[in-house]
Amino acid sequence: MTPLQIETASYIDHALLVPNLAANQMEAACREAAAHRVAGVCVMPFWVADCVKTLEGTGVLPTSVVGFPHGNHTAAIKTEEARHALGDGAVELDMVVNIPRACSNEWDYVEDEINAVLCAARRHNAKLKVIFETCYLDDAQIIALCGVCGRAGVDWVKTSTGFGSAGATEHAVRLMREHTPAPIGVKASGGIRDLAAFRLFQSLGCSRIGTSRTAAIIGEIKD
Repeated sequence: MTPLQIETASYIDHALLVPNLAANQMEAACREAAAHRVAGVCVMPFWVADCVKTLEGTGVLPTSVVGFPHGNHTAAIKTEEARHALGDGAVELDMVVNIPRACSNEWDYVEDEINAVLCAARRHNAKLKVIFETCYLDDAQIIALCGVCGRAGVDWVKTSTGFGSAGATEHAVRLMREHTPAPIGVKASGGIRDLAAFRLFQSLGCSRIGTSRTAAIIGEIKD
């Protein structure tokens, strides 16, 4: 890989979240992602132990999701799901907020839930990304949720699951970067399929990009 390819891959969380992924496909995709030197590979919770084993020694971070894809689990279930994934070796979690609660502006509930999962992550020295699913929120709700995440001290705010009605948008990312404290990263995810989209969100200040199109994006870099 060229230096530019390596630099680009270092921003990528490679997503393996389709519901029909077979075991041999998961293992092969993990190995391919590791060969591209991505930041992390994100898998469903029940795949974490296998993902950890496959990625051992590669430097690629095993990551899992919580409350995926709609965020409608109870806070207790999300916290327990987080504990299981962390116990199996995940070092980063991507948690979907309770979207109906966010749409209802019930910020105390949302903040309590985020803090519960964050506490579980911190006990394992793990990091937490909070998925907003921005396609369902208005600007005021996105801004309010940035404030919630800022107070909690999460590690990243993230646009989308890729399973909502739309993915990452320039407008949402600009709002999130503007209204989230500087130490907290922004992750764009959902619908990022080519190098042009990757570069756009990178230019807007995203420190992670979620995509399942890693090979295609890296393959566009010719120098």
